[in-house]
Amino acid sequence: MRRRILGRLAVATCAASLPVSLLAMAPASAESRTSHTTTPEYKRVGYFTQWGVYGRDFQVQDLDRSGAAERLTHINYAFGNVSPDGKCFTGNVPGEADAWADYVRPLDAENSVDGVADSDTQALAGNFNQLKELKAKHPGLKVMISLGGWSWSTHFSDAVRTPASRKAFVSSCIDLYIKGNLPVDGARGGAGAGAGVFDGIDLDWEWPGSEGDTDTVYRPEDKKNFTALVREFRTQLDAYAKSQRGTSQHGKAKKHYELSAFVPTAPAKIDAGFEVRKIMRDLDFVNLQGYDFHVSGEATTNQQSALYARDDFSVDQTVGDWLRRGAPARKLVVGMPFYGQGWTGVTGGGDGLHQPAAAPAPATWQSGYEDYKALKKLADAGTFEVHRDRRNGHAWLFDGTTLWTYDDPQVLSTKSRYVRENRLGGAMFWSLDGDTADGELIRAVDRGLGGR
Repeated sequence: MRRRILGRLAVATCAASLPVSLLAMAPASAESRTSHTTTPEYKRVGYFTQWGVYGRDFQVQDLDRSGAAERLTHINYAFGNVSPDGKCFTGNVPGEADAWADYVRPLDAENSVDGVADSDTQALAGNFNQLKELKAKHPGLKVMISLGGWSWSTHFSDAVRTPASRKAFVSSCIDLYIKGNLPVDGARGGAGAGAGVFDGIDLDWEWPGSEGDTDTVYRPEDKKNFTALVREFRTQLDAYAKSQRGTSQHGKAKKHYELSAFVPTAPAKIDAGFEVRKIMRDLDFVNLQGYDFHVSGEATTNQQSALYARDDFSVDQTVGDWLRRGAPARKLVVGMPFYGQGWTGVTGGGDGLHQPAAAPAPATWQSGYEDYKALKKLADAGTFEVHRDRRNGHAWLFDGTTLWTYDDPQVLSTKSRYVRENRLGGAMFWSLDGDTADGELIRAVDRGLGGR
């Protein structure tokens, strides 16, 4: 059961753009490291998938074991859903909500961050409780609830059509996730049961004003309504933070709830759905789509996440398009994939790239999509040859029949250097469960951004 954040791109070409280095003139983001240093740092945002605790058996505790938690500034929890009546909700509805994974499922001592088994009587268990324990162990680490994703953006457009509907929608999300008023499920949930888990909201509407998943509604007015939605979230989050300041000792607390968004690479989608200068005033940062430039459903093999690409989608093109539309460099966080896109039945010879293919490649969870940790095993086994385009910053595996385009530590180091050189906001990863058990990818990004 995989609900994808990975938005499909229209088949299009993009005009060559000015080098980002000429556009990014704002100072770098200044975020404190979560635990092992106080040096100003870049954001490191990793998506934790709700459903990864099942087949992949990727638990919150694995972020601690791998060393990822101490290298992250933010965890985006994927995903929260929007109901047909325009409200944030949870429950146990197959394909729509999974309260069991979120806050009901008990964890034993072996799989718990603090080494203590969940009891039958505690109000908060599951992933939410483990995230809270992870934050206690790594002060400064923030957790955001990501709303929508590829499959759960269905009702966004309906939810934000009027000022009244936007106000009600935002209020419901803050009530559920920020205030932590979770539905009662046996001993779990209740008023305030989830308080302190989430530090902000991440909007993953795919896509306002343009086509997304097959059942996702979109309208031309989504563009202005998205701006109004961002403003409403900022207003209500700030008001709630202000209301909490008098409740702490001496009344000195100054909590800031962060607000971010996942945004597309295609210029047509940017222009259809985003008033860039306006939304950037209220957003703390945006996570740029830095992957799925080409996908395994296409008939020809191609790169999915190149740093540079002439007359094609690329990281540099995406950054440049957002800068030119008025986004501050310090608020642009570059998305980096912890997975690959793959094709099989590749013909035409050579290194396999830009060649006809018969179908998406067989894979562990979904044809055409494979975690980095599995692709690393293919590379290490020697049956696939690693190819690199060093000039354009991407890599792929090819065995003569099957091709996988992916990012390995070498590619991610180059991208991290690009983030530094262009004084951008940091790096984002989809998704943390694709990394190796020892956090090979996140360690490479951490070093590239100036960590240890």
